Amino acid sequence: MNQLIEHHSRKAARILDSARELVVDHGVRKVTVSEIAHAAGVGKGTVYLYWAAKEDLILGLFARELLTFLDEIIARITADPATVLPRRLAPMLVGTGLRLPLASRLKHGDTDLMRVLTQQAADLDVFARVRPSALCDAVMPILRRNGLIRHDRPLSEQSYAMHAVLTGFGTAMSDPVNAPLGVADPGAVLADTVARLLEPPAAPDEEAVAAAAADTVAVFGQSRDAVLGLIARSQVTGQ
Repeated sequence: MNQLIEHHSRKAARILDSARELVVDHGVRKVTVSEIAHAAGVGKGTVYLYWAAKEDLILGLFARELLTFLDEIIARITADPATVLPRRLAPMLVGTGLRLPLASRLKHGDTDLMRVLTQQAADLDVFARVRPSALCDAVMPILRRNGLIRHDRPLSEQSYAMHAVLTGFGTAMSDPVNAPLGVADPGAVLADTVARLLEPPAAPDEEAVAAAAADTVAVFGQSRDAVLGLIARSQVTGQ
């Protein structure tokens, strides 16, 4: 069964859309189930047909953002395996992540959202899979094994460097007002930084790129399955 209830319930879809808009605008604590129901044009009891509590609804919202992120990454690498090259992968990861409004609230210190997301150990395990550090730990060995990154430094140091670059650029690009002036395309700067930091002098052949892309898609696919499981857990059984 499709875990995304909004695909077969227009009411659930409206509830999710309304909850997302209200939480992004006002934060988790200030939004009530009654307000979400009113904005969605349904009764308060209808919300509880799909989610047992507001916290479950918020958890499902955030998980859906992660699903959107993972689906886009998987689709783009599948359509063009060369996207897995570090100079292209890094800007894609950061740029896609910056388009997630709830993740942006979390990054800017929404402690109420953080509280909701950290209540259950099983949920923490899922979120840990999509942290930049976890993605580096999972993907960097694939890139190295297929010759997409150099072998002149320990893999652990390369993974640490990639994590630092992703988080640093993500922070700077999410707050352009306070970033240094004069850079028209931060994504291009990120691509050049990663290429100089990690890529070998000679470009890998198409077979190596295709193998790395397939294995990378598999890693993101495993994370996607975990996120779908979280979404299913967040909903009322039978919905």
